[in-house]
Amino acid sequence: MSESLAGKIAVITGAASGIGLATTQKLLSLGVTVVMVDWNEAKLSELVAEFGDKAIAQVTNLLDAESCAAMIPEILKKVDHIDILYCNAGTYIGGDLTETTSEAIDKMLNLNVNAVMKNVHAVVPHMTARKTGDIVVTCSIAGHFPTYWEPVYASSKWAITCFVQTMRRQMIPHGVRVSQVSPGPVVSALLADWPEENLRKAKESGSLIDPEEIADAIEYMLTRKRTVTIRDMLVLPTNFDRV
Repeated sequence: MSESLAGKIAVITGAASGIGLATTQKLLSLGVTVVMVDWNEAKLSELVAEFGDKAIAQVTNLLDAESCAAMIPEILKKVDHIDILYCNAGTYIGGDLTETTSEAIDKMLNLNVNAVMKNVHAVVPHMTARKTGDIVVTCSIAGHFPTYWEPVYASSKWAITCFVQTMRRQMIPHGVRVSQVSPGPVVSALLADWPEENLRKAKESGSLIDPEEIADAIEYMLTRKRTVTIRDMLVLPTNFDRV
């Protein structure tokens, strides 16, 4: 049984492209007001002008500690409450550990792990006070399998899987649902960092999915009645045979 999302207010990080953009468009079509969070101010301005009054721009650099800390307070000056927080922003490092740099590792862990924890930490008092809310995080199939060809990225997603599933249990008494969606390879800007040979093989074999498929999964998760939590949804290309 599905429930309407019309009139809800959602916050989506990484909303200017990829999964975040596709989910923004999906939720807007369902009557949700969406606060689009991204660092790209010019792109956000363009998108909210296109989408209309129910799309609200929030310029935040999640890699900047002050900007990240200010995100939820700034949003609550623009809207009177938050029903849904979708922590989607992330980055990717592929290849062997020795092929990356300590700076790149710091950037990815700060965005994929620390920023998610900080955003959830900031919104939880608001949601628990209201005794309702949904927190959804973009994880990855790499958070469920030792993907040896991308150990740094996979480790960040294993960490997030642990965080989501522990927070899910903590929030049960407060009426707040916490869940994650775990896609396989999605056609997005993140694939620009894939090893060229892996990307070529994935394209040739049809082992990629469109971001709209993830948006559809998010819709399904959020529209379940409040007594049901989809704790994790794995969405894979049919031809993806690496796990």
